[in-house]
Amino acid sequence: MPLARVSIFPLSGALLLPGMDLPLHIFEPRYRALIHDAMARDRRIGMIQPRGDGPVPPLFDMGCLGHVSHIEALDDGRFNIILTGLARFRVVRELAVTTQFRQIEADVMQAPQEDEVLHAVERAALEMESRRFADALGYVVDWTAVSRLDDMALVNGIAQIAPFDAAAKQTLLEADTLGERSERIIQLMQIFGRIERDGGATMQ
Repeated sequence: MPLARVSIFPLSGALLLPGMDLPLHIFEPRYRALIHDAMARDRRIGMIQPRGDGPVPPLFDMGCLGHVSHIEALDDGRFNIILTGLARFRVVRELAVTTQFRQIEADVMQAPQEDEVLHAVERAALEMESRRFADALGYVVDWTAVSRLDDMALVNGIAQIAPFDAAAKQTLLEADTLGERSERIIQLMQIFGRIERDGGATMQ
């Protein structure tokens, strides 16, 4: 697949995955400009996490290309959008641009198969650890509704909303298969549980 020019939205802790939705509130002038540009072209934006702080922080090597599937323009120039994940990408290089927002050249990866599933034992292990994790955090969860989710919605939904730090979120994005992502989620939940029991800092 040829390399693509991608306008990016670096945002720590925000994880977009193929097939999943990410709601965003856009208020900074540079990202308002990004939205105007995307809507005038192909409605596509690359979500990626920065590796640090500062006005132009370095970036992680992988992000996810998203399509603006819903947009609400507010009176003061802000936007509420929903970004739907299309495919992951690897950063090849950052481009020298005059736009307010950053742009990269990226290798866009093949989208995952929509019918990717977990083995029954993997699904059971994930649900069991999720219950323990939710109980430890005091979350109220409709487990009947959870049980009706397909495997991809369950795994990727947990990856997006779990209160892990940016580096942990990045490992979930970089998992190549649903099974691998599920196993990493379980490991992170177990680490979080040990930190909580030891009275240490949380992972968020």
